[in-house]
Amino acid sequence: MTVLLTIALDRQLHKPMYALLINLPINDMIGATALFPHLIHSIISQSTSISNLACYLQALLVHLYCGGSLVILTVMAFDRYLAICRPLRYHSLMTTSNLRWIIAGMWLADVVLVGSLFLMLTRFRLCRWRLADIYCNNPSLMKLVCENTTANNVFGLVITMLMQGTSMLTVLFTYGHILLTCILNRQADARSKALRTCGTHLVVFVVFELTTLFTVLSHRLSVSPYLRRSVGVSILLFPPILNPLIYGINTKEIRSKVLQAFCRKNKKIKNKISF
Repeated sequence: MTVLLTIALDRQLHKPMYALLINLPINDMIGATALFPHLIHSIISQSTSISNLACYLQALLVHLYCGGSLVILTVMAFDRYLAICRPLRYHSLMTTSNLRWIIAGMWLADVVLVGSLFLMLTRFRLCRWRLADIYCNNPSLMKLVCENTTANNVFGLVITMLMQGTSMLTVLFTYGHILLTCILNRQADARSKALRTCGTHLVVFVVFELTTLFTVLSHRLSVSPYLRRSVGVSILLFPPILNPLIYGINTKEIRSKVLQAFCRKNKKIKNKISF
């Protein structure tokens, strides 16, 4: 919320890079909403049960979050590629109109792909009641169905490979060119800053890619259920905490604006106390 409100309320941050970045905390809140409310309810009520409707909603939010993370991080990587490797064309390409279409396209692609997956799932009736994972997701729900789910499995794998493959290839291409441009840059400060930023982003993206891919494929391979559950929970637990720090507070402009806002708030509180 700090990153989101800082970008939304400060007109100096109304730039293409931050307009794309603001989608990340929104998506992280979707992921946190999928896990924490039911987790807190389970702890308070000492019950691990969940209704069918709540389970489907949780699974939908989980997949929207995972798909949204891939799409948003991919578009952000391409934005950085244009800004660093094609600076002369950047402002002509990343216009306000194009930016609106890009953001709308990101969410539309995520909703259509994930929504179609769950529309295919709703035609089945569940005949089992014990989930394979700690939270509801498409592979766990598929294991509760006693009918033939071959079409759903194939469609799910196609969507996974499409999103994972497209994201990975795009990010490797963009960051590869960015790193090459930075290495050839004669300005040492600019080179070290870009390498540090791109290196951090690339590590976060690769870790997220591998963990999500492992979670999906682990249901189709003989993997320890404890390992699968641990990795699955880490996808919803760590990125919503780390993304605002790495992509938000770690960014100099956002960090300075956040500090200015806190300083102004503290100054107002001190003035009221002294008055």
